Amino acid sequence: MPLAQLITPAALALRLEQPDLLILDCRFALEDPSYGLRSYAAGHIPGAQFADLEQDLSGPVHQGVTGRHPLPEPQVLLERLRQWGLNQGSEVVLYDDGPGAFAARAWWLLAWLGKRDGVYLLDGGLKAWHKAGLGLSHEQPSPARGDFSCAPDQGLLVSAAQLQQRLGSSDLTLLDARALPRFRGEVEPLDPVAGHIPGARCAAFTDNLDSDGHFLPAEQLRQRFAAQLGSRPADELVAYCGSGVTACHNLFALCLAGYPLASLYAGSWSEWITDPSRPVASGD
Repeated sequence: MPLAQLITPAALALRLEQPDLLILDCRFALEDPSYGLRSYAAGHIPGAQFADLEQDLSGPVHQGVTGRHPLPEPQVLLERLRQWGLNQGSEVVLYDDGPGAFAARAWWLLAWLGKRDGVYLLDGGLKAWHKAGLGLSHEQPSPARGDFSCAPDQGLLVSAAQLQQRLGSSDLTLLDARALPRFRGEVEPLDPVAGHIPGARCAAFTDNLDSDGHFLPAEQLRQRFAAQLGSRPADELVAYCGSGVTACHNLFALCLAGYPLASLYAGSWSEWITDPSRPVASGD
């Protein structure tokens, strides 16, 4: 079964009564951290539970040490997943408003913990659900505690020190998921230093989507990433972004395109710049 899978609103609507289905509403707004929970309370896909980026899908921030969204401790995340009812054989559907960045973060975390089958992103997110004319619920489910167990794959991660040692390697493809103006250092709305990690290539995560917010066909995604990789090996690719969230969108899209799950620099730009000895680049 492919690691990255999409599901349409119509297909999800047919599965809502399916036993052992876990739906997570991952809506969030960086500029308004309470937006996701408010939106969930105002209406969500029936049966969905709310997964907050900062409270559930990230660990504590330590100023001057971590990035803005460090990874949660595996056992803490595991406990939360069990509370949501995740079992070994559960099917999981993840969604946000539509672009998929926050849902992709949840997808990557599940893959990291070892849940790699039966996990779907709702293609087009809640925007597509609304467009399909499907209804919302205000009820919060109360599932039985799940039995999922995990074995975190630390081989999916690259630390700042490891990445710094690899800078300049002819085999390294370092993809930055932020928009081009942030990559170039022309603007920086979130972090105190602008620019990018030297040698990185801009691969804005939004370019994985069409004009309606759906993922591009696999062949188009493969062409997109093949141009970034050139002749370098796909298994040497490292993804990063501002805080380790939108990079997961690129990792999901890479898997959709048929590439293996590549490495994540989870601390990303917001961690990289906490050490002034690490090099910074600007422009293209």
